Amino acid sequence: MIRKIIKALWILLAIAVVAVVIIFVSISKGWIGYMPPVEELENPSYKFATEIFSEDEKVLGTWSYSKENRVYTAYKDLSPNIINALIATEDVRFAEHSGIDAKALFRAFVKRGLLFQKNAGGGSTLSQQLAKQLFTENVARNTLQRLFQKPIEWVIAVKLERYYTKEEILSMYLNKFDFLNNAVGIKTAAHTYFNREPKDLKIEEAATLVGMCKNPSLYNPVRFNERSRGRRNVVLEQMRKAGYITESECDSLQALPLKLSYNRVDHKEGLATYFREYLRGVMTATKPVKSNYRGWQMQKFYEDSLSWETNPLYGWCAKNKKKDGSNYNVYTDGLKIYTTLNSRMQQYAEEAVEEHLSYLQPLFFKEKVGSKNAPYARVLPAKRVEELLTKAMKQTERYQLMKEAGNSEQEIRKAFDTPQEMTVFSWTGSKDTIMTPMDSIRYYKSFLRTGFMSMDPMNGHVKAYVGGPNYTYFQYDMAMVGRRQVGSTIKPYLYTLAMENNFSPCDQVRHVEQTLITETGEPWSPRNSNKKRYGEMVTLKWGLANSDNWISAYLMGKLNPYELVRLIHSFGVRNKAIDPVVSLCLGPCEISVGEMVSAYTAFANRGIRVAPLFVTRIEDSEGNVISTFAPQMDEVISTSSVYKMLVMLRAVINEGTGGRVRRYGITADMGGKTGTTNENSDSWFMGFTPSLVSGCWVGGDERDIHFGSMTYGQGAAAALPIWAKYMKKVFDDPTLGYDQQETFKLPEGFDPCAGSETPDGEVEEMGLDDLFN
Repeated sequence: MIRKIIKALWILLAIAVVAVVIIFVSISKGWIGYMPPVEELENPSYKFATEIFSEDEKVLGTWSYSKENRVYTAYKDLSPNIINALIATEDVRFAEHSGIDAKALFRAFVKRGLLFQKNAGGGSTLSQQLAKQLFTENVARNTLQRLFQKPIEWVIAVKLERYYTKEEILSMYLNKFDFLNNAVGIKTAAHTYFNREPKDLKIEEAATLVGMCKNPSLYNPVRFNERSRGRRNVVLEQMRKAGYITESECDSLQALPLKLSYNRVDHKEGLATYFREYLRGVMTATKPVKSNYRGWQMQKFYEDSLSWETNPLYGWCAKNKKKDGSNYNVYTDGLKIYTTLNSRMQQYAEEAVEEHLSYLQPLFFKEKVGSKNAPYARVLPAKRVEELLTKAMKQTERYQLMKEAGNSEQEIRKAFDTPQEMTVFSWTGSKDTIMTPMDSIRYYKSFLRTGFMSMDPMNGHVKAYVGGPNYTYFQYDMAMVGRRQVGSTIKPYLYTLAMENNFSPCDQVRHVEQTLITETGEPWSPRNSNKKRYGEMVTLKWGLANSDNWISAYLMGKLNPYELVRLIHSFGVRNKAIDPVVSLCLGPCEISVGEMVSAYTAFANRGIRVAPLFVTRIEDSEGNVISTFAPQMDEVISTSSVYKMLVMLRAVINEGTGGRVRRYGITADMGGKTGTTNENSDSWFMGFTPSLVSGCWVGGDERDIHFGSMTYGQGAAAALPIWAKYMKKVFDDPTLGYDQQETFKLPEGFDPCAGSETPDGEVEEMGLDDLFN
């Protein structure tokens, strides 16, 4: 009888062993559950965020899907503290096993399975936890599924140990783990919670992050500081037991409060937000198809088509493929994009914008006090103001969602007139308030907008880019996307055309009102705010320095507006809707800040215009350079004309409308031009030194939103100070290498008056003394 029992037990044991073997073989072959193919085990499909770097190798931001903001970190870039804390807490025999820790597994079986001790600790190794993260993320819904899920994890863990070193498994685990608050992976987590690189984590910081691995929601240090601190101290104790820290170190570290340097990853915050969004749109663009554009978007279709053919960065993802033949994805492929932006110069530009607009905005609010039209001009009819506000309402997401939900116009308007709690922007910080959505539209339209860009005129490197006052609240980009009337900043193009047609800065014109006949036979006489030297003979140089409209009209009468349009386009302006009319000489056409800055590089670069260059190279997740980018240049004007323009554009600063620059302590050799459109709707300043060209626009959200007087509304008051504040900061930072002693190099013996002609065609002899008097 005993023999039979023993025999039966051996048979049962053999059956059990065979069953276990069959189960594990079936799992390994994928017959039971999911077993990833060898290729996927060798190359797990991580989704890594793309990092955007400045030229001085500072991380400007990342692009990712909202739940996959992961940035790859190699083992060599991990602090020993994070490795020690992880091993001590999660898998103290990590270096000894091959994926499964038999001792820990037996302990868990006895204490949990037989003794029902819930706090007995688990038997999962780091390799098993990684296997679960990578390939068995779905939570088991019942006991049977859980029974099969564990063996599957074991098999995958053993295979992972076969394909990867211990160091690679550790880095994979830390790169994969989601630490919450959009911090996926150790690099993002270290930055989010402690504003550090993973290699710089202190022991207590590393212990905090490893403590989250047990349950990131339960031990979230932002929400539950004391609870997270308690878990941190458990990790520190485990490190002491494992011999990574001494008892005295453990005691002193456990006594420390849990201090965070919390920086939540938010794509709407940080440096160069407008630039990063513009760059993302450029790189992810697809080949333009005309049928996808509406009738009013034909200008955009033209620009997109031109960019697709001529700009290798435009549509980069659609034009470039990975080794497997698929296109690159900026959200998941862990690319590294090295831009031309300088982080310090970008910071200075954003500071200059904030400093000046926060000064200018209260003055604008004060001017609108008591006006029912606010923020629109007082002279605007009330009916027109209501039309504009209604149009703005219909462009909001709230309106469109309510419309799609079937609400009537009356219901929608009632909702927009109902007060509610909201958080709104102010220059002193976001503030909570109660107002109607309709009033919030008025409120946001009351804020002045801006666009600013700065670039190197020799290689096109864009050093700073500001598309507006605050990307979180004002997302329309006024640096490269939006266009506004340029006013008198167009005059250097007009004068350039004149220089190309044998005029010179010394040519003299009688300073009187000018009347031109348009193509339709109507007389056109521009207004002129400058009444100085009325009736006297003045030079063209004086005319440009003082932004004189009558002198501009005189030149327009001698030149061809069609030639002026062609010249403007050759300067890199893509707006096809520039009318070849005589009034073009005063700048009614709309051009972006980026186009204007690019155009003005020709004046600092001996007639060669350089297109803005935003990216120098792109690397894949393994550090291989997969694309490089070079500047695109075109010679647009002759060097002799450039030298003449330099003489005149320097005079704008030294004795003309741009003289306010000197009040900011800027002594550099420079040229520039102010610009103000009708009713002060647009304020401009373009300025350049031998090594840097920058431009700024300031105005309202719409052209009917503006200052009522030129005191604060003109280019010299609204836009020039931003340029000047930025340049002062740049010059005051010696590490940037920009020197106020640098000068423009004119040819030895250059005479800007050589070959000068008087209006009646007779050659007039003038010297430099005459020119500068």
